[in-house]
Amino acid sequence: MILDGKKISEQIKTEITEEVKIFSAKNNFVPGLGCILVGSIPASEYYVKSKVKSCGEVGFYSKLNKFDSTISENDLLFEIEKFNNDAKIHGILIQLPLPNHINEEKILQSVIPEKDVDGFNPINVGKLVLGQKTFVPCTALGILEILKRYKIETMGKHVVVVGRSNIVGRPIANLLSQKEYGNAIVTIVHSASKDIASFTKQADILIVAIGKPKFITANMVKNGSVVIDVGINRIQKGNESILIGDVDFENVKNVASAITPVPGGVGPLTIAMLLQNTLLAAKLSVGGNY
Repeated sequence: MILDGKKISEQIKTEITEEVKIFSAKNNFVPGLGCILVGSIPASEYYVKSKVKSCGEVGFYSKLNKFDSTISENDLLFEIEKFNNDAKIHGILIQLPLPNHINEEKILQSVIPEKDVDGFNPINVGKLVLGQKTFVPCTALGILEILKRYKIETMGKHVVVVGRSNIVGRPIANLLSQKEYGNAIVTIVHSASKDIASFTKQADILIVAIGKPKFITANMVKNGSVVIDVGINRIQKGNESILIGDVDFENVKNVASAITPVPGGVGPLTIAMLLQNTLLAAKLSVGGNY
């Protein structure tokens, strides 16, 4: 079975559009997302444009502020503070990566927790680890939606997460180990693991976010497992630039019972979850609950 993230994301956008109509009629404003893009990396520009376009599709207000890669750290912090204080902006997105002269951690921490719809502020990270209500990082939330909407059982299952990034690996491992979100037995493997395949072959659910094209091959996957491929790798195939995942899709799909494609799997859901978190931030701003 192919786990169609694009289809799910369209369903979620439709649901959000209806919620926004009700919300705006009641509160006389719409949710707002402020986006900050530094430099001119083509992939980053594409992702931000997709997010801004999606805001328009669901009835959000959005504002994109673009800056040269030479902007100073202090000037960037000043621009973020303007979004922090802007009543029309309920969520703030800092498109990564940032130029080397800018401290990425400092920038992400400058977004106030109430507008941290990416879930990167240490306060929100701490709440997540403690099992408290907070903004969940968008990619991890997207994975949860795939599992939920395809009715894939997680309770008591062995989930193996390949990769330990703060954006994907750590948050999804934490969430799926918690009673509310997954109640699963979770193993994290990473670059220090001497025999990654010995772990991946045990997985009932295998989540891969390692950033290496086709790293997971069919002989590394247990028969009948569910495979979630978070990887997005752009490679050259002849004269064409194509996207492939961290999983050897064509071969692994014959072993797995369910698998996400790349593109069209987790990626579209990351944007949908950004919209969902922004709507949540707007609700919280008028006294709503998580």
